[in-house]
Formats: sequence, structure tokens, C-alpha cells
Amino acid sequence: MSLWKEYHLAKSIPEALEAAVNAEGPFAFVAGGTDLLLDLQQGRHKPVHTLVDVTAIPELQVLEIRGDRLFIGAGRPLNRIVDSTLVQEHAPALVEACALIGGPQVRNSATLGGNVAHALPAADGTIALMALRAEAEIASAAGQRRVPLGSLFRGPGQSTLEPGELLCGFYLPLREAGQGSAFRRVMRPQGVALPVLNMAAWIHRQDDCIAGAAIAVGPAGPVPTRCLETEKRLRGAPFSTATLEQALDTLLEEVRYRTSPHRASAEYRHHLTRALLEETFEAAWQRTYPSSLSGEPAAKAHLST
Repeated sequence: MSLWKEYHLAKSIPEALEAAVNAEGPFAFVAGGTDLLLDLQQGRHKPVHTLVDVTAIPELQVLEIRGDRLFIGAGRPLNRIVDSTLVQEHAPALVEACALIGGPQVRNSATLGGNVAHALPAADGTIALMALRAEAEIASAAGQRRVPLGSLFRGPGQSTLEPGELLCGFYLPLREAGQGSAFRRVMRPQGVALPVLNMAAWIHRQDDCIAGAAIAVGPAGPVPTRCLETEKRLRGAPFSTATLEQALDTLLEEVRYRTSPHRASAEYRHHLTRALLEETFEAAWQRTYPSSLSGEPAAKAHLST
């Protein structure tokens, strides 16, 4: 039994949008297909009449600096993001997250746009992008627009993208002096491809204080979660064990862990949060020092008591 009736390989964004409008029945945009095709096969996605393949659209493969932002096309495969020196320089948290998604064969096909559009609350690429304060670019018949990444999510597996809207790419602020980011994840030891808990952090350091911070955690609720109150608690505080203890208290008030038979209990996630926060935050802090831009730990980047 075929999972679709018609297939269209689009060569441009306007062509993809036109193919969607002219589809004789339900349609779906597809790039890597590592999530969508499985969902169709296993009945987790409503049936489609037309697949509009966007992998041949050059604009969706672009990775470049545009003004004061790094642009990453939504159709760019994960392995090409991991290998990019631009992403390694400006968004190391995203490199670490993309390197953990699936295995090498999956990363050769899977795209960052697909990871985001799938709208799962613990999607690794999404969590990293949230902490990096990313914006998404969306195309439709009405034109193109940029929106905060967090506005794309309605619930588990539910995106706010309307039918006929195409996710084109992501804009990330360029890394400046005194800034660093990191991503960490805890997996089930059985090897099931579901994170028990993941976290991304971005830090702006001024001397020994935290001038700015962004933290995202998943799964910590029905949608990918950025912990805004925790960020406020960190802002202006010294980088120390006491500061992270206070931040931990606030973070645990913000997150909404639940028990999952496929992942872990809410209690276990609470237990893990302290260690994950310390590890992620210290790795990001280390990268705020010039000597650690290559990923090597900086000698004076350790937590003080």
C-alpha cells in the first residue's frame, strides 16, 4: 500500500508553495523524511495525497552569515550542520545537539527543519535553538516572515504552522566576545532513542558575572521550554555554586516534568536536573573565555564556592 498518491520535487520555494496549493488532497512537505515517513507508515500522521519534496530547493540548504545573524536553512542535513565551522564558532550548543540525533545514517538525511517542525518537547535541535534565541523564517503565499522559535509549538507533536506554510530556516545571533553555549543530554541506558532529559544553555559573561543567560529544557512540558524566570535569577549574579543552587530552585518551579514509561519518572528527572544544570552551565561558561573557543576547557572557568 502506497503512503501517498502523488510526489512533487520542488526546485524553488514558490514552486513548493504552488504545488501545495494545487494538491488534489492532503499534502505534506518532506525533506529528510526520517520522522514523517515513519509516522505515515505507523499511522501517527494523517494520510496524505501529495508529498512535496523540498530537498532540491537551494535556499533551504544555505548556511551563511546575514548581517548580524547566522542563517541556517531548514533543509540542511544535520551532519552538514555539525561539520560547519560557522556553526562550531557561533553555536556550539547546536553542534552538540545535532551530533546526538539518531545515528550517522539518520544525520545524513534528517534536517534541522524537520526536527523543529515535528514539534516534540525534547527534540535536541529545537532545545539548542531555543537557548540560542533563534528566530524562524516561514514562507507562505502571503510572503515571508520571521517569528520567535517558541511561537511554532502548540503541543506535543503539534506545530502552529498553517497548511501551506513552509519552514525555510533559522536566524541565530552571532557569537560575541564573552559568550558561550553548550548542550547536554541524558539517555536511557537501554539505547532507546528518547532523551530522559536534555538542556541547552547560552551565557554572556562580564568579568566573573553572568550578564545574560538563556536556558532551555526538554521534556519539561507540552512544548519545548525556555526557562525565563531562571534566566532572570541568573542575570547579574556571579558564576558560583551558590548562584546555580538558587537557579536550580527557580528552574524546578518552572518545569513541568511528568512520569513516562518510555523515558523516566518525574522524580528521577528532578534528581537529574541538578547535575545536568551544573554540567551544561559550566561547559557554556568555559566557552566564554577566548582560550576555550576551540572547546578546550579554560583553567579559570570552574565554579567557585
